[in-house]
Amino acid sequence: MLFNSYIFIFAFLPISLLGYFGLHKLKKHTLAKVFLCIMSLVFYAYFNLSYLAIIVSSIIINFLGSKYILNKFKQGRVKKLLFIILLLLNIGILVYYKYFDFILLNINTVFKSSFDAMNILLPLGISFFTFQQLSFVIDSYKGKKVVEYKFIDYALFVTFFPQLIAGPIVLHDEIVPQFEDEENHKIKTENMAKGLMAFAFGLAKKVLIADLFGNVVSLGFQDINSLNTLTALLTMFSYTIQIYFDFSGYCDMATGIALMFNVKLPMNFNSPYKAITIVDFWKRWHITLTRFFTEYVYIPLGGNRKGKIRTYINVFIIFLLSGIWHGANYTFIVWGIMHGIGNIITRIFKEKIEKQNIVLMWVITFVFINLTWVMFRANSVSEAILFYKKLICFNFNDMTLLTNIIDTFNIVEITWIYEILPNVKALFTNYHILVQMFIIFVFIAILGMKNTNERIESFKPNKRTVAVVAILIVASIMSLSQVSTFLYFNF
Repeated sequence: MLFNSYIFIFAFLPISLLGYFGLHKLKKHTLAKVFLCIMSLVFYAYFNLSYLAIIVSSIIINFLGSKYILNKFKQGRVKKLLFIILLLLNIGILVYYKYFDFILLNINTVFKSSFDAMNILLPLGISFFTFQQLSFVIDSYKGKKVVEYKFIDYALFVTFFPQLIAGPIVLHDEIVPQFEDEENHKIKTENMAKGLMAFAFGLAKKVLIADLFGNVVSLGFQDINSLNTLTALLTMFSYTIQIYFDFSGYCDMATGIALMFNVKLPMNFNSPYKAITIVDFWKRWHITLTRFFTEYVYIPLGGNRKGKIRTYINVFIIFLLSGIWHGANYTFIVWGIMHGIGNIITRIFKEKIEKQNIVLMWVITFVFINLTWVMFRANSVSEAILFYKKLICFNFNDMTLLTNIIDTFNIVEITWIYEILPNVKALFTNYHILVQMFIIFVFIAILGMKNTNERIESFKPNKRTVAVVAILIVASIMSLSQVSTFLYFNF
């Protein structure tokens, strides 16, 4: 199920809230958690019922395995063997569903074999709920931060629907206690107001901005050969905007929905395009993924405790894994390598970089991010290379595609403005001007405005904020005729 859909907004979310808090009001606290867990599984299996067996089996296996590690086999070889089995099961399931066909393709290429692809359907959110459970299994083995949870508490930690499909990747000790806290068993108007505000901002980011620029991206990448330098630049910037507002929008909505249930999710997105170095960027983009790799891979590898060369190798491994995690395509692997190299270079020249002009460093970082997003978005490495060639060919002839791209901004919201303020139409007869103004507005929003987490902290309902939230929700809902999935659903 999608957050940006009529069935979620008008049916699923209200029913979930009413049922959960209604059962708590009746002092049926365990039943309230069972209800929320069931609703989360309904949310997950909405598009494909077969997903249900995968996630339920995964939850049961990891819960029982961790329970045995904590209670039955507290030390010795049996404990280690069970831990290894659980690790292999989790990683094996992820590899099978996400990478098996990719591995077969490479085997066929290298050994000239002819194994048929199995066309395995990727279950939604498998990368996210697998990593969450891996964190629990590892913590159980290390005896770190783990208490013995009831099955329903563990199941709800994994399935809680606001973060189930595309994160953030939460840890058990920051979620389970919030469901246990009696103060969170009743509706809190402050949290409900903040949650609605965050949801409204997130929905608007997704529907009104990300999807709009996504149309430009689709046009540009479906026929790279037809791009000239100008259209290639516009396509690249459009994807930079699309993925920012798509992921930011999801994070906002997830944060807002969780707040409605009195649950505070960890920050996962902190104005990453304000970063002045690549290291800074990864402290702001997909924060919980960085946290997972740091705590469960980088530190066990030695972190920065074994000298500079070993540190750089560990950093490179982390970003290589990050690329692989995002998908079964060499484009993601190369993208991870690019960011790994960028991160290492930033660390090597850290002292010199800190002495440079901050605006210059921001420009260099932002350009690097844009260029690497091309590799991330392309269907193949060769396609990305062709795109890079279009960027540097300095060809400004043949503006046919530009006209098609400009036309994508002729959206229904602009028509509404024309109807309300007919004199404005004359200002926008040239869509080149409209596109420029829109892009400028978007970058002002990216660089000049508070992120939603900052807004939540300072949010106080008043007539102005209520009006803004209402306008955003109405405008977004009226634009839901073409419901699109979030980009991170693919990962």
